[in-house]
Amino acid sequence: MKLNAPTAPGAPAVDVRPYEGGDRAGVLAMRLSRRSLYHRFFAGTPHVPAFYAGTLDGIDHVDRDALVAVAGSEVVGIAEYTRDTGLPWRADLAVVVADLWQRQGVATRLIGDLTVAARRHGITELRADVLVGNRAARAAIHGLWPRALAARGDEGTVIYRLPI
Repeated sequence: MKLNAPTAPGAPAVDVRPYEGGDRAGVLAMRLSRRSLYHRFFAGTPHVPAFYAGTLDGIDHVDRDALVAVAGSEVVGIAEYTRDTGLPWRADLAVVVADLWQRQGVATRLIGDLTVAARRHGITELRADVLVGNRAARAAIHGLWPRALAARGDEGTVIYRLPI
């Protein structure tokens, strides 16, 4: 399935595919506001942190997997999971979508495809730490998991446990 951003007439369709090493530069170049960066990394940063791009080098598509959403040659979103080594049936979920592509179904598509891959590798639950003020992410979670319950986490976060 391809997605088009209705707010950008003539915008290229979005393809979702597995993350590859060559996507690192595209992830670093994602057009994200400081607010989007804060919501994803829980810290003020003017751009995608280089250390994060470095962690993507550990993608093995089993215990750590990621999918990218690409419009033309531009990375417009990334969703990833990292298996919990102590609870191998659980993985941490993280998603970020470029500002111009938010609320266009990109995150929903990334999460949907990523949960299929996770389930294939024996993961039956995702954990998502979300800032309390990130209403868009919380709404997206409740759209995909209508019965999702959240527990209070540290420093203004809520923690979702999401069965897949």
